[in-house]
Amino acid sequence: MERKTITNHTIPLIKMSSAGNLKEPLTRLVSIDALRGFDMLLIAGGGAFIEALKGQTSWQWIDAIANQLTHPKWFGLTFYDFIFPLFLFIAGISIPFSVHKSLAAGGNKQAVLKKAFRRMIILILLGIIDKNTPITFFEPHNIRVASVLGRIGIAGFFATLLYVNTSSALKRIYWIAGILLFYYAIVYLPGLGGGDLSKEGNIVGRFDRSLLPGRLLEKIYDENGLLTQLPAMCLTMIGTLAGDILRSGKTTGWKLKSLVFSGIICVVLALIWGMHFPIFKRMWTSSFILLTAGFGFLIYTIFYIIIDVWQFKKWAFFFYVIGLNSITIYLLYRFVDFEGSAKLLFSGLYAPVDPKFYPALQALGGLLLVWFILYFLYRKKIFIKI
Repeated sequence: MERKTITNHTIPLIKMSSAGNLKEPLTRLVSIDALRGFDMLLIAGGGAFIEALKGQTSWQWIDAIANQLTHPKWFGLTFYDFIFPLFLFIAGISIPFSVHKSLAAGGNKQAVLKKAFRRMIILILLGIIDKNTPITFFEPHNIRVASVLGRIGIAGFFATLLYVNTSSALKRIYWIAGILLFYYAIVYLPGLGGGDLSKEGNIVGRFDRSLLPGRLLEKIYDENGLLTQLPAMCLTMIGTLAGDILRSGKTTGWKLKSLVFSGIICVVLALIWGMHFPIFKRMWTSSFILLTAGFGFLIYTIFYIIIDVWQFKKWAFFFYVIGLNSITIYLLYRFVDFEGSAKLLFSGLYAPVDPKFYPALQALGGLLLVWFILYFLYRKKIFIKI
């Protein structure tokens, strides 16, 4: 098991070998785990507190934020659309660190890929359980195969596969561009997608209805289905480029300029491409991938500057604890009724408050409960990895 403690500069990772000998300490950027924690908190439902306040106060900014924590029905773009894609980007940042750590410990490419493949299979299975409880074992046609966790596993495996088999970042950029252009061609070429972007007629939905077993999330469409895996995994591949920048021996100034420049380039390309291939999440359009990647570079740069360059770390501790057990919080929120538990434990405290605020206070109480569980795991140095 890995043991992690915050220091003034980095987090030393001291790994015990099978013989009980200490390996050389490696370093890990706190900002990666902090941003992952912030992101997974929102994926798992941590924004329920704000959503429950919508329309209950006279503060328009609360309603404005709450409106950004829901997905558009089809076309359109909100802040919440970036949350899951950002997690895929962050997963990519970690890959160079993980791969080189494994190689430095005496592993080889085959071992790295075997681990990534095993992780993919486990996440796909956990995703099926997550989306189908109680599982209809005797009605397999009602089981949804596509899932958030499955997408994380698949994107992580193929990004790792590309990373260990390419000798330069430029080659990875060619692969990413090729995949995004290929997906664009599938959607627009006559005889294939024909440019139909409607929910009922687009080729992504038709492809899944024909080849994806089980049920689709919306009967005729599932945004985590087969074809959208192609652009989605590009986010993790792009994330590896950010990871390479951070691992480089260049100066901090060079790293910051490279991250910001990469983010701006992605955003500009996304806006240009979006003039023809609209930017929206439901089809994971190529322009949406580039826009999300661009924001990923820029958002991470902010976390990196504040936490790892300026050394202002205390404010990020709440998110850092979540980031160390990110998949754990996702599954805990899915299978444990923390809001119900918070009601039993804390309802007496907020009994004098206007009942219209009860749902928001229960959501806040549930968030605090799950965080303290993760804090307990952190204190015991228990980090559940897949």
